[in-house]
Amino acid sequence: MKIISLETFSNRYVCLVRVRTDDGREGWGQTAPYHADITAQVFHRQVAPYALGANPLEIDRLVDFIYESELKFPGSYVLRAIGGLDTALWDLRGKFEGKPVCELLGAKARPIRVYGSSMQRQISAQDEAERLVRLRGEHGYDAFKFRVGDECSHNVDKWPGRTEEIVPAVSKALRGTADLLVDANSCFTPDRAIEVGHMLEDNGICHFEEPCPYWELEWTKQVTDTLEKLDVTGGEQDCEIPTWRRMIDMRAVDVVQPDICYLGGLSRTLRVAKMAQDAGLPCTPHSANLSLVTVFTLHMMGAIENAGPYVEFTIEGGDYYPWQEGLYQPALVARDGKVQIPEEPGWGVRIEQEWLDKAQYQLTEIDGSVATLGQAASPSA
Repeated sequence: MKIISLETFSNRYVCLVRVRTDDGREGWGQTAPYHADITAQVFHRQVAPYALGANPLEIDRLVDFIYESELKFPGSYVLRAIGGLDTALWDLRGKFEGKPVCELLGAKARPIRVYGSSMQRQISAQDEAERLVRLRGEHGYDAFKFRVGDECSHNVDKWPGRTEEIVPAVSKALRGTADLLVDANSCFTPDRAIEVGHMLEDNGICHFEEPCPYWELEWTKQVTDTLEKLDVTGGEQDCEIPTWRRMIDMRAVDVVQPDICYLGGLSRTLRVAKMAQDAGLPCTPHSANLSLVTVFTLHMMGAIENAGPYVEFTIEGGDYYPWQEGLYQPALVARDGKVQIPEEPGWGVRIEQEWLDKAQYQLTEIDGSVATLGQAASPSA
């Protein structure tokens, strides 16, 4: 069995990947979201040519070979593209063996506890608290994450005083009935992060995500070493294994949060999870939208030994993330605070033809050619 073609179906936000073999098998994966049309170009130029003719079941070897072959281009875009290949190959392997991916990893498909993850900062403290209470009643969530600070904003809040408003408001509404998590998205310097962290501790928050600029590991470690009543967490942006090794060895965080799509696929993320396990740290990955990344994460978290207590599951629908709509079936739904790991072979979902028909289509075949076709030219799934 060998790979004979690789296809991408992309728009600005999402790039789906299909791998086909000479014996008629196929698998579906996804690159990391955002600027996904650019990632599709990287995929066909810097990933696909190495994969043609390869054994699709030698996933780890192929992932490493491609990244090392592109040694002049380390970092995010190549790994985002490799992640599309990796996840498609895991789907193909699952279908080949007739097992869901979590079963390939030694587990069984089952419902997994999730936390309802808010992506919004423009929402007021009262509206956020009321929204989370309502969703607890509708979906049975017993854990939520909400936002403090602002993205990479050098201690500047979304508006003055918002962090001090929203933390006690959500705590008052939900403390004692739900675990409460916050995400600062690289907002704070260490002194401000520690000040906010003490307020979080006083309000019963259990998880403080990315308090400092994520690349400043020493800053984050200062916060981790100082705060004793909550977990400092991070890692979603990091894609290089040596960075992960350093982060874990220095215990910059209490919980590691790799993103399967950013990191370069399931294979590399499993390595990070094992590194964390060996260091006694739990793994609670980043999966902040309802593209395939959450499907991938459910399968992985159902299998790893150091899985954290829940999987991130966005509460934002199509009004906030219209690009995550209509990608696959069956849709993921939270019931009683849990989401079922898809049970069919591979990732256990079917890609929607209507979405594919609207996407930009590109093909790299065994002869090495690259064809770029218009939006109306994508073939049937």
